[in-house]
Amino acid sequence: MEKKPTKTTSPNTPIVSKVLSDETLVELLYDPEEKQTAFAVWKDGTWKKKKAFDEAGHHYVPYSPNNNLLRNDVVLFPSEPADYGTEKELVDEVRAFIHRYVDLSKNFERIAAYYVLFTWLYDNFNELPYLRLRGEYGSGKTRFLLTVGSLCNKPVFASGASTVSPIFHILDSFGGTLIIDEADFRFSDEKSDIVKILNNGNVRGLPILRTEVNKAREFNPRAFHVFGPKIIASRGKYDDRALESRFITEETGGRELRKDIPINLPSEYKEEALQLRNKLLMYRFHNYGKFKPSEAFVDRSIEPRLNQIFVPLLSIISNDELRKELGNIAKQYHGEHIVERGFDEAAEALAVIRHLISSSNNKTVPIKDITKLLNKKYESEGEQTISGKRVGFLVRQKLQLKTQKSHGTYIIPKSEYPRLERLYEQYGITDDDSNELSSLKLNTTDIAW
Repeated sequence: MEKKPTKTTSPNTPIVSKVLSDETLVELLYDPEEKQTAFAVWKDGTWKKKKAFDEAGHHYVPYSPNNNLLRNDVVLFPSEPADYGTEKELVDEVRAFIHRYVDLSKNFERIAAYYVLFTWLYDNFNELPYLRLRGEYGSGKTRFLLTVGSLCNKPVFASGASTVSPIFHILDSFGGTLIIDEADFRFSDEKSDIVKILNNGNVRGLPILRTEVNKAREFNPRAFHVFGPKIIASRGKYDDRALESRFITEETGGRELRKDIPINLPSEYKEEALQLRNKLLMYRFHNYGKFKPSEAFVDRSIEPRLNQIFVPLLSIISNDELRKELGNIAKQYHGEHIVERGFDEAAEALAVIRHLISSSNNKTVPIKDITKLLNKKYESEGEQTISGKRVGFLVRQKLQLKTQKSHGTYIIPKSEYPRLERLYEQYGITDDDSNELSSLKLNTTDIAW
């Protein structure tokens, strides 16, 4: 007798999130009281709870509620989608939750609220910013991570003491928002790997290759996808200026803690965060695919890097009033960056360059003249002088100005003057800064004009 073909079923494939080919959204739900997981499946404006689903020959199931990542709150999920009212009401509710438990400046508190919403739609974008709180011990960094992180999309809580391997695997499998405490990375190997995640994780399409060997003992590197939002707390800055520029940063410790901030997080805190995650999941369902970066949100009066990190946040805001508020915050950040840069050595060298150009009819500026005038300024202020080699470094490396050799000395050629104008604006160097050098009453014989 002819045997009937046996029906084969694909093995279970555990996932936490998926966008199906017909734009159906699938998100993992976890009920911490019932200790159960399921899927919320959003299609055609409604959602259903499912234990599993099939697509393209795969049988997808939710992660087990006994998984250590869920059981130990390493990664947090909603329990079910919930109505959130209007976009403004949701932003206000998120902001109120943050305000209740952590002390931030008004502007950064608002940015944090917008960033929370952004994490639920980040996979609509190809570039994104990071959020950071920077300060010493006891300045509220950990509280900030717990409060803001608990509202984000699939927050992955880690610390500088965590080994890197599980972080790679979690981000690759779960996506979501990486939350890192004490992100100063004392150990070189850990620092190298975490910094790779931070360097590659803000642009889609830059996976990190890590060595793996398959069962046949073949060298078979694996690509780990680490793209996604990241919120960190650290005590210092990173040496890499490109990495530094990816962060929207709040400095802590500059003011007294608000009296209404609880010393310890209350027991209801976790339930409040869960209810907000439920509303934010519904926000994702309603808004997925609706937003994308637009040139209309680019503000040419601020730095390109600030545009790069603020435009994605501006893009998820449909309320004109909220978008205008966030745009004004971006302008304030631009002003603060100019002031901050104005205090470093490069800014002082730039002021000297501007003064030399305005005080001379020559078409070039010798590095040795910059050194002489800069050291005259330092001597008048009782500061230590610097070498011509150091000035050359500031000009070439920090200001990114090209130099050339002329009559045995290095000069800034006139071809760099258009770039200098941009640098004056970027560093906030004005005629007043240049004119201040005139009060030193320098002897013109000191300058090789």
